[in-house]
Order: sequence, then C-alpha cells, then structure tokens
Amino acid sequence: MKTRVLIAAFVAALAWAGSAGAHPMPSGFNPGLSTNWFDMDDQKIADLRAAARAPKPDEGSRAAKCRNGMAGEFPCKNVNLLGHLTLAEIGAKNETEIGNDSWGWVDRRTKREYAIVGRSDGTAFVEITNPREPRFVADLPTQVDSSRDAWRDIKVYRNHAFIVAEHFGHGMQVFDLTRLRDIDRDEQPKTVAADTVYTGVSNTHNLDINTDSGFAYLVGTNTCGNGAENGGLHMVDIRDPENPEFAGCALAELPAAPINNYVHDSQCVNYRGPDRDYRGREICFGSNEQAVLIYDVTDKADPKVISQTLYPQASYTHQGWLTEKAKYFVFNDELDEITARSPGDLQTTYQVNVEDLDRPGVVVASPNNTASTDHNLYIKDKVIYESNYTSGLRLFDAKDVPTTDLREIGFFDVYPENDNQGFEGGTWSNYSQYRDDDIVTVSSIDRGLFILETDLEPRARD
Repeated sequence: MKTRVLIAAFVAALAWAGSAGAHPMPSGFNPGLSTNWFDMDDQKIADLRAAARAPKPDEGSRAAKCRNGMAGEFPCKNVNLLGHLTLAEIGAKNETEIGNDSWGWVDRRTKREYAIVGRSDGTAFVEITNPREPRFVADLPTQVDSSRDAWRDIKVYRNHAFIVAEHFGHGMQVFDLTRLRDIDRDEQPKTVAADTVYTGVSNTHNLDINTDSGFAYLVGTNTCGNGAENGGLHMVDIRDPENPEFAGCALAELPAAPINNYVHDSQCVNYRGPDRDYRGREICFGSNEQAVLIYDVTDKADPKVISQTLYPQASYTHQGWLTEKAKYFVFNDELDEITARSPGDLQTTYQVNVEDLDRPGVVVASPNNTASTDHNLYIKDKVIYESNYTSGLRLFDAKDVPTTDLREIGFFDVYPENDNQGFEGGTWSNYSQYRDDDIVTVSSIDRGLFILETDLEPRARD
C-alpha cells in the first residue's frame, strides 16, 4: 500500500513540476517539497534544481584515450573521449539551464553529421563531422517558456527534427535540417525558427517515430485519455513532415485488467518479428509506468492493446528497445533502485521475451554493479547503449539477453563525482546511429554534449 501511495503522489507531482509526465494534478493535492515522508518526485525536482545551480565548466574537456580506467577526469572502460562541449558552449542562456534528451542526423548529401541536443530553453544543433572539433551550428529556442522546463525530446524523420516539450502550449516543433547546410561558419551559431508547429497537443513528455511508416507517436500528452487519465498514444501522420496531421488515439483498455493508459515512452515498428500472427502489422511497445503494453496500431481508427506485462519490481516502467530480431524487449525502470525494489537496490536492466505478442514471457532482471538510476537505452549491433544518470553511458552485450547477469563491456562516466541513486547530474540519453559504428554522442544534464568512441573487443560485435 505504501508503494501505491508513493507512486500516486509521484504521478500527481509531475503535473506541477513538469517532470516525468503530463498527468493532471488531483484536486487538493499539495505538491510542496516539505513532505515528511519519502517522495520520489520531490527528490527528482530537488536534484535537478541543484544540478542547475551547481557550478558548471565553461569549456569542454580535451580529447583523451581511455587508459588505466580513466580518460582525463572521467572513469571509463573501452570508451574514449573525442570531443566535449559544455552547456554554455551549446547555447545555454544562463547558468541555471540543464541538458536533457538528444538525437542525431547524418546529411546523406554533404556527409556531415550532427548531434541534436535538448536544453531546458531550446535545442542545439552541433556538427560532429570532425568529432574532435565539434561546432555549435544553430539554436532553436523553445516555442514557449514556462515553469515546466526540464524535459524536451527529439526524433528525426525525412531530414526533419521533431521536438516536443512539457511546456504548456509548446506543441511539436518541426525543423528542416537541410537548412543547416546554408549556415556559413561566420554565422554560427545562428538562431533559427521552426518551419511549422503541430498544435494538436499542448504539452508532451516524449515522442517516438516509426520511420518505416511515417507516423509519430506523442506520449505523455494532455490528450488521448480514457476517462481516468490522459497520455495515451497520440498518433500523427508526418509523411509530409511540414504538414503533420492528427491520425488518432490509442487508448489502453483491457477488460477486467488493471492497466495504465499513460505511455511514458514507446517503440513503434513495422513488425517483422517471430510472431507470425502480427507480421506486417504496425506494433508499438509501450513503457507505461507500471507495465509493458503492446499495441496493434495498424488501423489508426481502431488501434488495439494486444497484451500487458507486469513485473514484481515495477516502480516506473520508463523506456525500452527491441533486440535485433524482435525476440526480446529490453527496458529500464527509473524508480526501482530508489524505491528499493531492484535486486540489491542496484541499477537493473529488464528483459522480456516477446516472441508471442499475446503472451509475453516472465520479465528477467539483471542488476549491474552500480547504484545509479537508469534512463534511456538503445540497441545497435548487439550492443545495449544505456544512459544511467550518475554512472554515465554503460554498454552491455545484447547477446547475453535474456540473463540475470548482462555482461558490461564498456562504460564512460560523464559524472565522476559519484554513482549515487537519483538525478543530481550525469547522462540523460545517447545516440549511436552515425556512419562510424564506433561513434556515440551522450547528452548530460550538467556538462553538455560528449562525443565518444567505443573501443570494444571484436567479439563484442560479432
């Protein structure tokens, strides 16, 4: 019962703080920080505010090879530092701004490569074609400003960046990335504006894009409710990127089953996995606070929930990614370490067999050797790239899935102060889909953008 109260208070406080969701605040709820019992969201708000106030470096760290467990000031294993720009160097307007989500774009015509980094006050476009000399090229300010300023999320489709935020009235910015080609060096960094703004939502926590189908899935919005809460899959047709159109809502309604409609994150794919019943369908894997939900969204006018998977450690089912052949869904829980539900209170990565979408398997928990809180993870070339706040980027061997002991094959700790649970600093997200398979960019709450190079043993990629 105590855990239910904790999570209820956590969800309610999110609306007030603009933190990990867009839930409406229950009437009469007092979201002040002076609670006399442990409140998770209070800690997150306090930690991020402390990170915003903490002194930050004015200049990025120099490139450094990982030797004897260190790359300059940063602990590491099989990951080198190539480039680094601080928050100030990627456009933070004042010392209280923090970094958040990130993505990337490769210009196929010019062969230039860019990291796209969210800040609480806008979005930075950074050229990393030469990773040892990253250049801040352009700045897209936030569409609107409000107290709900910590979260911004970015994805790319057809040479356009799609950007959402928790700010009330922000909508979804759409920016034509090919405009970066025309910005001369003497103009950089140039302030740019969105090409269009989708206003079918006000505030949005996150978004996912299925680049095969051309649909965006906005999650944690002020829309798509089932009578109890908003935040279901808000589907947008973006096949014409600068003319996005609302396509429908996918609500979580399973008869006689406890279910959470609020989607915190999702991965939507044109399904080519092992379940023959759903091959050729458009399937979404939702991380829905307390469970993993699988949706069939092929018919946008009549989407269906296929299944819901619960697990005993559930505290806040945050985000996940499919393995290469869609046999397993690997995901993280943002609160299980802090609520003492993860094994040994350690950072834990979860895996579930989804060969049968109607009946997924039992969730397998794999604790790591740190206590830090986990965040976004992605899988590429049989490597799990997981951003874990204070312990930094952690690399796991995806060939081990499923296991209770995922093998850690590398890491780069962008927050050398400690590996504490919580949100006082460290990495938010990462992106590895560049032309060079060894390059990965990492966004940091307190230290800006890191351009890293993995140096894995060949067997780690075989």
